[in-house]
Amino acid sequence: MERIGLLAGVGTLPVEFLQAAKAQGYEVVCVAVIPGVDPRLKSLADVYYDINVAKLNKIIKTLVAEQVREVTMLGKVTKEWLFKGLHLPDMRALKLLNRLRNRKDDTIMLAIVDELAKDGIAVLDQTKYLKPLMPGPQVFTKKKPTEAQMKDVAYGFCTAKLLGGMDIGQTVVVKNQAVMALEAIEGTDACIRRGGELGRGGAVVVKTAKPNQDPRFDVPAVGLQTLHSMIESGCQVLAIEAYHTLFAEKEAVIQEADRKGIVILSVEQGKI
Repeated sequence: MERIGLLAGVGTLPVEFLQAAKAQGYEVVCVAVIPGVDPRLKSLADVYYDINVAKLNKIIKTLVAEQVREVTMLGKVTKEWLFKGLHLPDMRALKLLNRLRNRKDDTIMLAIVDELAKDGIAVLDQTKYLKPLMPGPQVFTKKKPTEAQMKDVAYGFCTAKLLGGMDIGQTVVVKNQAVMALEAIEGTDACIRRGGELGRGGAVVVKTAKPNQDPRFDVPAVGLQTLHSMIESGCQVLAIEAYHTLFAEKEAVIQEADRKGIVILSVEQGKI
């Protein structure tokens, strides 16, 4: 049976991938690279390891020993976690960091892709087995966006594209066509909480793909944690980019959003 590797961060997407890959007949070798991954991974994977992201050589040599030639990287590993994990990097990780021309997300991830390739391991499109989780344009919730909220969605969409074009983040929080927060090193949830609090209720969250999104890493995703961060900070609308965003735990998210009177929709570039 053909094997495939999974470098797993936090969230449910690694579980979704693992289940989909196994359903198609693959054995999955899972390496959890930070603490706090979904506990289901350990029981679902054919082979499971906990190896800190800073131990790059150990991760790669483990995949080679397990005869893995293709791997996907899924789950949240924000740069904040990456830097926390690199207080004791191995020599391979240290050399990689020293070669970087900057510490942008894409620069770091492309360097890791190149490092894996040195040992004959290709990085797969993150969405290869998860296309059904990327919906087209629609309103998912019972509550529909108002005209004013759609103006914020349009403004936030353009802002998020500019932010992504600079390889800073993918999420913005907007209210009354003013930016409340931009995602940076802290990640999506912290951005939402900060923006929602500054907006003092009624803010709009917009998440898009980068203009030149590499499908092998950092594909935008939302799920229950996204919604919980919105509820905690009083945000009222979540807009994602149609066809380009992974919508995890969709049924549970929509049900809870309906209970809380929150609007969730997907929008297509140029058609807002």
